[in-house]
Amino acid sequence: QVQLVESGGGLVQAGDSLRLSCTASGGDFRWYDMGWFRQAPGKEREFIARISGSGNEKEYAVSVKGRFTISRDNAKNLVTLHMNSLKPEDTAIYYCAGAVVNTPAGWRGHYWGQGTQVTVSS
Repeated sequence: QVQLVESGGGLVQAGDSLRLSCTASGGDFRWYDMGWFRQAPGKEREFIARISGSGNEKEYAVSVKGRFTISRDNAKNLVTLHMNSLKPEDTAIYYCAGAVVNTPAGWRGHYWGQGTQVTVSS
């Protein structure tokens, strides 16, 4: 059973940067595509970014492309989301996901962390 633990959320101002980390345990991390999703109050959970097991392939949601960067360190079982130029609309609970796949309904994760709150003030 894969377990994911996020860290790094907090309260920042618009234009600031923040880095989220996700540490995985309980599985062979390098084989899993990993991703980040977020859920704002009153909205559905949405896909943010995905990175392949090797780290060579990355996808981003249009809303964050050019501002967010996903990376991973397989030696440390670590996935990181660097967020730059944050906007108030980026406010949400951010979730790390493991074994993400692209389905007809969009990106989906099989394993989930507990989430970390990111709040961006204007």
